[in-house]
Amino acid sequence: METKNRKLVDQLQEILEKNRDAEKGYKKAAENAKSTNLKAFFTRKSEERRSFNGALKNELIATYDQINDNGSFQGTIHRAWMDVKNLFSADSDESMLEECIRGDKAAIEEYDEVLKDEALPLRVSTIIRDQMMKIRTDLNKVKSLEDLKD
Repeated sequence: METKNRKLVDQLQEILEKNRDAEKGYKKAAENAKSTNLKAFFTRKSEERRSFNGALKNELIATYDQINDNGSFQGTIHRAWMDVKNLFSADSDESMLEECIRGDKAAIEEYDEVLKDEALPLRVSTIIRDQMMKIRTDLNKVKSLEDLKD
């Protein structure tokens, strides 16, 4: 695989890994949330991230014929979008929402960076763009929930 494609595949695999972490983080947030509505919201977000990974993983296999699915990448430092440790130890719904805002902002930035790559195949670009729009929509919902607490 040529170097340019390798870099792109590595970026996409990193998105897969971070979405796995986000899926776990949202699941844990759902378990810890006090509000029934937040429990449902976090559960939906966890399921959505699992769905994101399924779609992206299938397209990566179809497009590049290979992916590294062992959950870690040699030689790269993993930076999670969500600080799962903080999310797990959050003592209030508000602090969990704040961590979700931070995580979703970071995810949007990374998705946006991948979309700048001219070598990105159209089908992969469509998946990344759709996922980013869903994250952005949810980010706005979470921000509005935060605003209600003020």
